[in-house]
Amino acid sequence: MELDVAQTAAAVMPYATAVVAAYGKDTVDKVRDAFVDRASDATVGLGHRLLNRILRREQSREVIEGAIVDLANGEEDSEAALRLQIRKALAADPELAGEVADLVSTTTHNEASGAGAIATGTNRGIASTGNNAVNIGAQHNHGSGVFIGRDYISSNEPTARKP
Repeated sequence: MELDVAQTAAAVMPYATAVVAAYGKDTVDKVRDAFVDRASDATVGLGHRLLNRILRREQSREVIEGAIVDLANGEEDSEAALRLQIRKALAADPELAGEVADLVSTTTHNEASGAGAIATGTNRGIASTGNNAVNIGAQHNHGSGVFIGRDYISSNEPTARKP
């Protein structure tokens, strides 16, 4: 199966723009610094790794660095210009395209839309939505065992019922 470099370049862009938004005019310098990656959030960190890998391709480094600087400076159409240069670099180097596609494919994208919609990658708590949401969870009863409690929502005031 042949890799779609245009699709791969487009998939890089949310991460690349997150890096530029986080680092601004210092993006090119910070992308080369591995320590900065460790201190970044997940999106910026992945964007950092993607741009770092793409910028290691000598033949396209200068034009991609220029596109990054233009994006950091808020130049009109600079995001499209960066995407174009990334696409050209990926098309010219199938090995690079494969590595970038592998990096991008390890991510999970969650998207929700509409009233009450929730999108989450990992949730360690209750996520409720809707006018009549009911949450049921385990509660500890001060050493006498565990009971199940139920939260009721009435007039925007939560109350708990114990067994």
